[in-house]
Amino acid sequence: MKENYCLQAALVCLGMLCHSQAFASEWRGHLRPSFHGHHEKGKEGQVLQRSKRGWVWNQFFVIEEYTGPDPVLVGRLHSDIDSGDGNIKYILSGEGAGTIFVIDDKSGNIHATKKLDREERAQYTLMAQAVDRDTNRPLEPPSEFIVKVQDINDNPPEFLHETYHANVPERSNVGTSVIQVTASDADDPTYGNSAKLVYSILEGQPYFSVEAQTGIIRTALPNMDREAKEEYHVVIQAKDMGGHMGGLSGTTKVTITLTDVNDNPPKFPQSVYQMSVSEANVPGEEVGRVKAKDPDIGENGLVTYSIVDGDGMELFEITTDYETQEGVIKLKKPVDFETKRAYSLKVEATNMHIDQKFISNGPFKDTVTVKIAVEDADEPPMFLAPSYIHEVQENAAAGTVVGRVHAKDPDAANSQIRYSIDRHTDLDRFFTINPEDGFIKTTKPLDREETAWLNITVFAAEIHNRHQEAKVPVAIRVLDVNDNAPKFAAPYEGFICESDQTKPLSNQPIVTISADDKDDTANGPRFIFSLPPEIIHNPNFTVRDNRDNTAGVYARRGGFSRQKQDLYLLPIVISDGGIPPMSSTNTLTIKVCGCDVNGALLSCNAEAYILNAGLSTGALIAILACIVILLGKGLPKLNGIPSPREDMRLRFCLLGLYKLPFLYVVVTNNPATLMIRFPIKLA
Repeated sequence: MKENYCLQAALVCLGMLCHSQAFASEWRGHLRPSFHGHHEKGKEGQVLQRSKRGWVWNQFFVIEEYTGPDPVLVGRLHSDIDSGDGNIKYILSGEGAGTIFVIDDKSGNIHATKKLDREERAQYTLMAQAVDRDTNRPLEPPSEFIVKVQDINDNPPEFLHETYHANVPERSNVGTSVIQVTASDADDPTYGNSAKLVYSILEGQPYFSVEAQTGIIRTALPNMDREAKEEYHVVIQAKDMGGHMGGLSGTTKVTITLTDVNDNPPKFPQSVYQMSVSEANVPGEEVGRVKAKDPDIGENGLVTYSIVDGDGMELFEITTDYETQEGVIKLKKPVDFETKRAYSLKVEATNMHIDQKFISNGPFKDTVTVKIAVEDADEPPMFLAPSYIHEVQENAAAGTVVGRVHAKDPDAANSQIRYSIDRHTDLDRFFTINPEDGFIKTTKPLDREETAWLNITVFAAEIHNRHQEAKVPVAIRVLDVNDNAPKFAAPYEGFICESDQTKPLSNQPIVTISADDKDDTANGPRFIFSLPPEIIHNPNFTVRDNRDNTAGVYARRGGFSRQKQDLYLLPIVISDGGIPPMSSTNTLTIKVCGCDVNGALLSCNAEAYILNAGLSTGALIAILACIVILLGKGLPKLNGIPSPREDMRLRFCLLGLYKLPFLYVVVTNNPATLMIRFPIKLA
């Protein structure tokens, strides 16, 4: 047995051992001086050895994606105690040992049996050990090492999205940022330039550019017009290896849309529009439409219309249809073919929203001429007046002309007209109309006091087309004639107190009267009150006209007595102020009544039976004495009236002895009553 030994490891270049297509691997292990053992006495005199580690290394490298026909030699394990007789056995364990990495247990050569991909796994950790082939006794402790997969540029750049969409306003300044696109590379960014990307534009010039380092796309041309071209397709490339030849690349598509700005004014496609309207059309009906074209869209293309000039501004109006962006011309007032047959309008179209940045492109409006022809239509007759007022005197004979209505056909044909009265407005048939000339006449006398106004409707229709019909209201005023005499305004009644001749007359009227007249005021007041000529000198009463349509009735004398006459009927003549004047005689009733000393009425009833006798003082004393005697002898016969019962007593009542010039004696024999009045002359 040798006195000592040392285990060494070496990584043999793949270029010396492998096929010419293999890549050379640089050895990065570090050989160190082997550890020399020293002798120890064991059992039975056997000498044992303590070995020191004879190798130390950190890592091996293998290039990824090798596709040669033979396994790739990664490295070689070798010990200086290996004499080549096959007693040493090399063992490999750890990640991928036996599947990806295999070792030749005799030579110590390590091979990779499969193609490696750094992007799947970047390194493997393995354990190496040398053992005795026969006993498997470790000759050295196991040592750990790493096999790193060395990156090659095998992954092209990839964008986050296959396609991008971006918007930028039209007419943007050069250099305006549109969008940033980003790509990534799966290769190792720390090794070489495999993951160093550079952006470039393949399609889309000269409109757009891209920043090589950031991927920001910017506008490259000024005044790009959406109306000329709205959408652009740009292809951006990302290339690794810093963009140098041999680098891998990836692309993406970017769709860039120019958004609209208000950079175009509205424009009418023609200078003149021709339209027509029938004179039969009613206000509010559509006449026609105009449309100014604006290539802008959205609110930038909104247009409003107005009439700014023309001889039809008062007859036509225009509104905006915001769904179709058209100007709708409508009839504002009726038109008449016979009056004017054509009109001209100047219509203006204006943008509703103006961008001040593009105001220099203006003015953002346009004008157009609209010519409107008026078409003739078969119109109904037209009355010369919207209404008529006629007058007729009351009591006029049937057939009296009230007035005339006149209508004509406004059309050029000037058809003949026929007139008629709407009988729903003349149920009593007071009037008739001449169908040819429109003269209205009465059919019977009219009474103003019954109806002062009569309203009828007259129709006018074309002879050859009765459907073309017009109507007009006719008001007929019945003029007053003085055909009603004035009368008492109320059923008047007067009262006068009975009195003696010596009492002075009162200055107060017995009654004040007024009158009423059914005729108009022109034939009514002022009223004149008087007594009939035959009693103008009536001794009892007189009438005084107050000249205010009233009159007072006065007594001409005193000494009225109910015993002589308790009721007077006084005729009064009332005349009106009409031409000729009308008058009537009205009777006023005047009653004679009993009154107290203050003139207040006590009774206006007539006496049941009155005897009037004039007695002296001596006669009065004799009568009283006789009455006393009669009171003691039973019931006498009065004026030949027998007593119905013998025991019936005669009752006397003496009245009015105080301050009255008469003595009233009442003899009562129920049911008969006798009252005797005696005048008393006091000394």
